[in-house]
Amino acid sequence: MQQPDLDATQLSVSLPRGLTRLGLSAKLLLLTVLFVMLAEILIYLPSVANFRRNWLNDRLAAAQVAVLVLEGAPNERLPEESEARLLMGVGARAIAARVGGARRLLSLDSIPPTVARKVDLRDASWMTALKEAVEILVAPPHDMPIRVIGQAMGGADFVEIVIDEAPLRRAMLVFSGNILLISLLISILTAGLVYLALNWMIVGPIRQLAANVMEFEADPENPHRIIEPSQRADEIGEAERALARMQMTLAGELRTKKHLAELGLAVSKVNHDLRNMLASAQLMSDRLVDTRDAKIRRFAPRLIATLGRAIEFCQATLAYGRAAEATPLLREIALRQLVAEQAEMLGLPENKQLGFVNDVPAELIARCDPDQMARVLLNLMRNSVQALAQERAENEGQPVLMVKAQQLDGSVLLRVTDNGPGVPQRAKANLFQAFRGSVTPGGTGLGLAIAAELVRLHGGMIELEPSETGAVFKVTLPARRQNGN
Repeated sequence: MQQPDLDATQLSVSLPRGLTRLGLSAKLLLLTVLFVMLAEILIYLPSVANFRRNWLNDRLAAAQVAVLVLEGAPNERLPEESEARLLMGVGARAIAARVGGARRLLSLDSIPPTVARKVDLRDASWMTALKEAVEILVAPPHDMPIRVIGQAMGGADFVEIVIDEAPLRRAMLVFSGNILLISLLISILTAGLVYLALNWMIVGPIRQLAANVMEFEADPENPHRIIEPSQRADEIGEAERALARMQMTLAGELRTKKHLAELGLAVSKVNHDLRNMLASAQLMSDRLVDTRDAKIRRFAPRLIATLGRAIEFCQATLAYGRAAEATPLLREIALRQLVAEQAEMLGLPENKQLGFVNDVPAELIARCDPDQMARVLLNLMRNSVQALAQERAENEGQPVLMVKAQQLDGSVLLRVTDNGPGVPQRAKANLFQAFRGSVTPGGTGLGLAIAAELVRLHGGMIELEPSETGAVFKVTLPARRQNGN
């Protein structure tokens, strides 16, 4: 069964799902909230540890006032009711202090209760304070109270209190809730401001860029779809200007290629009729062989061969319009004879105003397609003849066209040189591109483009060599393979 063609919707990339479908603005908003909350966590831990320390210091300060009252009491003892009120005001089960080496105790019990842990605020480090604060928040409160020791004022050496841990934990939880609420408000406010700023500075322009790219994709040949860059000097502005340059270049290339495609269709139609006319001319030229004129009989075979080659060229042009040049049929040929035949087609031996030198060794054998290599030579030599004709019209002197070749490491190096005006600098960048690399005024550049394509089909290379005068085109044909390699 024949498979149906895939349309554009089937070939399109499926949209992502889940959180990845969020827009850039939404992602920035979520990330900003997340990062602010992470920053608040780093601030929260020292804050809650400091809150715990201050809460305990407040209880110690109240305990020191109770110690001062205890020092002024007669018989170093207060009534039981007064002790209860002092302990309730401090929020402690017991208060103790050491004054002058003697320990003073304020407690409703005769013996201080057993404690779950001891907290000494006199030399506690920040790491210890952070660790103990996290333990109070995470672990459940102890049933037994804790003992807190702090620096005393006046004549006392130190002061200590025994308090329950539950009130401290409740106070820290309330403080944590307040911190969380404030952090959320700060995060939302910051994220909103960042969202608005980024949406104005980045997301909005990027959306415009994306919309323009999609519009340009729908109709790339429309010059009105090219983006108009803003005057921004940042990366967005650079992207807009780069996109505008790319769109202008691409639109120009597409228009050129469309024009070339239409031109190629027209050339194929003309070439089809030209092939038929040349075939008719070849049939009529066959009769010239039977003429009695010796000169006509001598040139008739060359005329017939030339017409045959023209018909094959027309056929190849039609094939090129459908796909590309045919694969070369490689044979070993005498390169000097092939050069001489192209010189005769150009009328160089009879041209007294132009010097021609065939400096190709007679024993040099090249493995190539003779018809395609003849086209390469004919295009290169015709360009040189045209350049030399222009030089002769502008300057005095004998113009010379020389074709020479040599064999180097199995490869054949062929050079077509002349002492003409050389290749203009403007043509060097696109020298082997059709309709863009014309050397002569009014030319199309097809000759060099065809020559370059034929040489590449042979696995070789064509290039313009630097020279002080004239132009030197070098054709390199690869070495002949031996033993199946």
